[in-house]
Amino acid sequence: MIPRPYLRRSLLCAAVAASLTGVAYGQATTGRIAGSAPVAAGETVLIEGSNGLTREVAVDPRGRYVAEALPLATYKVSLKANGQVVDSRDNVTLRVGAATDVSFASAGSSASAQQLDQVTVSATQVAKIDVATVASSTVITAADMARLPLQRSAEAIALLAPGASPGYSGFQNAFGGSLVSFAGSAVSENAYYINGMNTTDPLSGFGGVTLPYGAVDQQEILSGGYSAMYGRSDGGVISQVGKRGTNEWHFGAQVLWEPDFARASARNITYGHDNPAPPGTINQRNDDNHEWSTTVSAYAGGPLIKDTLYAFAAVEMQRSKGNSIGDVNHAYDTRYTYKDPKWYGKLDWNINDSNILELTGVNQTHRSNGNKYNYDYDTNTVGDFASTDSTYKTRAMVYAAKFTSYITDNLTLTALYGKSKLTYYNEPPATGVTGPFLGNVSQQNPALNGGTPISNGQTLDTVDNPDHQSTNRNLRVDLNYKAGDHSITAGIDNQDSRDIDDGTTIGGDGYELWYAKGDPNLNISDSPFVDKPANYPGGQTGYYGYYRHYNTLASVRVKQRAQYVMDDWQVTDRVLLSLGLRNDQFTNYNPAGQPYLKLTKPQWAPRLGFSWDVNGDSSMKVYGNAGRYFLAMPASVALRTSSGSLATNQYFTYTGIDAGGLPTGVTFVQSATGGAVSPNGEYGQPPDPKTVSAKNIKSEYQDEYILGLDKQLNPEWVAGAKATVRKLRNALDDVCDNGAITRAAVAQGADIDAVTVGSCYLSNPGRANVYQLAKASGGYTDVTVTNADFGFPHLKRNYYGLDLYLSHPFDGTWSGKVDYLYSRSYGNTEGQVRSDVGQGSVAASRDWDYATLMNYANGYLANDRKHQIKLYGSYQVAPEWMVSANLLIQSGLPKSCLGRYGADESDPSGYGSYYHFCFGEPSAYGAKGREPWEELVDVNIEYRPLWADRKLAFTASVFNALNQQRSQRSNPVSGSKNSVNDGYQQVIGYTQPRYARFGVTYDF
Repeated sequence: MIPRPYLRRSLLCAAVAASLTGVAYGQATTGRIAGSAPVAAGETVLIEGSNGLTREVAVDPRGRYVAEALPLATYKVSLKANGQVVDSRDNVTLRVGAATDVSFASAGSSASAQQLDQVTVSATQVAKIDVATVASSTVITAADMARLPLQRSAEAIALLAPGASPGYSGFQNAFGGSLVSFAGSAVSENAYYINGMNTTDPLSGFGGVTLPYGAVDQQEILSGGYSAMYGRSDGGVISQVGKRGTNEWHFGAQVLWEPDFARASARNITYGHDNPAPPGTINQRNDDNHEWSTTVSAYAGGPLIKDTLYAFAAVEMQRSKGNSIGDVNHAYDTRYTYKDPKWYGKLDWNINDSNILELTGVNQTHRSNGNKYNYDYDTNTVGDFASTDSTYKTRAMVYAAKFTSYITDNLTLTALYGKSKLTYYNEPPATGVTGPFLGNVSQQNPALNGGTPISNGQTLDTVDNPDHQSTNRNLRVDLNYKAGDHSITAGIDNQDSRDIDDGTTIGGDGYELWYAKGDPNLNISDSPFVDKPANYPGGQTGYYGYYRHYNTLASVRVKQRAQYVMDDWQVTDRVLLSLGLRNDQFTNYNPAGQPYLKLTKPQWAPRLGFSWDVNGDSSMKVYGNAGRYFLAMPASVALRTSSGSLATNQYFTYTGIDAGGLPTGVTFVQSATGGAVSPNGEYGQPPDPKTVSAKNIKSEYQDEYILGLDKQLNPEWVAGAKATVRKLRNALDDVCDNGAITRAAVAQGADIDAVTVGSCYLSNPGRANVYQLAKASGGYTDVTVTNADFGFPHLKRNYYGLDLYLSHPFDGTWSGKVDYLYSRSYGNTEGQVRSDVGQGSVAASRDWDYATLMNYANGYLANDRKHQIKLYGSYQVAPEWMVSANLLIQSGLPKSCLGRYGADESDPSGYGSYYHFCFGEPSAYGAKGREPWEELVDVNIEYRPLWADRKLAFTASVFNALNQQRSQRSNPVSGSKNSVNDGYQQVIGYTQPRYARFGVTYDF
């Protein structure tokens, strides 16, 4: 008989450790049960699940057993000797990807199974410190989600993990949701999974399809350190495992309400400089914005055929209504409605004890529409109806089938095939306005508009193709074989995605008209050449404008293949080595089906890890790993790289402005082309796919090193520490300095009159690149352009972090975890996008276009958080009452200043005020200090009356209870000494104001 105090301490320690330990596989959908037992003839372990699954595995000569690839469920584990149950553990709950220890006695015990007293122990048992894994992750269960005050999204759950921080608010996923940056990386560098199916956005990597909140069984968050089985991410991984049916039917429903009366007023955004209004003048009114929302959800799950066929289904409908007032240049009160329905369905078929089939279906939709009303900033009043707002409807449908076969006790096969389809419908508003979109009207010459900017009311800017679709197919086959001390896994991971009829053009009259101001005696652009405004009528004071044309419509596809092999080798009873090798291949195709980016040579990604059970009793683990992670380019890269995009500006000066805001007395400014110019050479011509990318181009990849320790302090507490170092070794971005390429071609003997030098090339910045220049007579000339030829610095994005944590699991009364992270993210490139200026074109940022744009760039990057403290937990204050909280304290993001180039504030590359200079002085990323610290407190109270058998719950949550609205990002574009940008240092966004959520839940 196991003594009860010892059992309680063991199980509590196990629960603590499980909340902190890592997983060997990452993005897993299953768990393992393993342990030790006395060595005796005929001894086996019987595993029986609430999902009807039954497995019986042998105890090996060392006194160990393991059952791999078990679906998440509650299990009864029994020790059998000569066919008779002699000991058992009930209510054993698995954690995704982890090994749950269920031991019956020390391996090698002299006691035989026949000598054991027959006993059944019933307790909720989870893993001790999992010494069988080498990585680190955070797993949040459905029970955690139900207790904690969290926003209802996969990203909000992910923010509980160390190193995860909110991405730039201007970047959103296809469904209007927020994004996450892991360890300083770009928000496009993450991967999303549902039940093992890759659901990452195939267009740009901005988020992915996720489950209804109530359908999530467990969510695993990795910021690195996962095995060779998975790749295609150098940011983080958000992997969700959905709920499934069991042998008992369960039903439930929930209603949530976020009323407007419980929402605090948002802070207004004000000007920071005297141009065009005094500091403190409101640029955008937010305190008159209102919103309320409701969410209704329900679920049901149970056996269709007991022990054989199970079903689970969940539905969710969120509806939000509110209004949002635009800035002074877009003075409309937009009244909107958002509808976000989701559903999830799953079938589990236990074909027999050796074979399981799982079918998953997920649907996620986001629809928004509204109306615009005129708004008067002088009187702060809403006027007449102006127009409808754009209608957007993004819909995703995901299907996946997974087959698991326990061929023998030592051989397990899993195969997954899934498909997804997304549609991106949009309907531009019927504005009733004839004329082009007018941009930056605050930069109109005040001598010509009476001192008040004149607009024509046209709100149509760029318009997305309403017939746009994307598809994705994912095939995985994994085979695991255990041979003695080795657990060897090999497999393939294939993905094919298509971007169909994607692209953007300009609405209204098919072009835009933008106003601008600069130094009248400086060229508007030097590359390509655009003359000085002062040389033309009306330009003597520096005011000018330009007509903008833009079009990127195309269909493209991406093929990704990978093979891997890994070996988890139990070298000794205390030391585990995990040795893995992955090979990735990526091919991106242009609209004609020709590869423009072919990365099919071996891209070896080693993964090496160890785990040391220091004391031999799972009370202390030292672990570490080193790995390389390759990242593919998403489909949208082709729209600006290989599809023949058009992006031109035709500059002019003017001597008048009519009543509709259009310029009169227009005189076109002389340019390099004699007309419209494109800084990136995008004139609509379809490029030769061989001249789109560098001939020797390599994939983006990152190296990562982790060293960690988990220590059981006592039966109630576990502490740990983890150090992480990441180095981005290679990146892809467009390089547009064709002048440097031309000079290198001449130096290498090329006949410059007989070859064509392109405008921008997809390259490996910071390295030597080989470009193929098309000959007029046919064929190509190879030209090598070194980093010194371009004048570039070496590529740098480094990250290091030290994470310290302390955790107490939920023991029936309370739970808590505190995590402190000190980290640095520094270098000269954020990655695929730029958050500081909101540039979301993947691998087509301003970075690396010209050396002048990279001079003095090295500094603290846009997602750097020096300090983060995360504390969350819950407390059962009485049988019917529970309180919980989630606290985030973090230092502010870096502040930068971008301006014109050099001490003379010139514009050598035609990029205006986007150089790393601030009013003539060098200015690196983060050189202007930091945004203020944030201390965000979310609280929740739950009442579960005993008279309803605790099946009924009433909840009230308050988010940002202190109503702390701090600046999160500021505009870094300064302009010049003689013409300061009126938006410089203006707040881009504040912390979301306080709001409350009330809920009623019933579970049966």
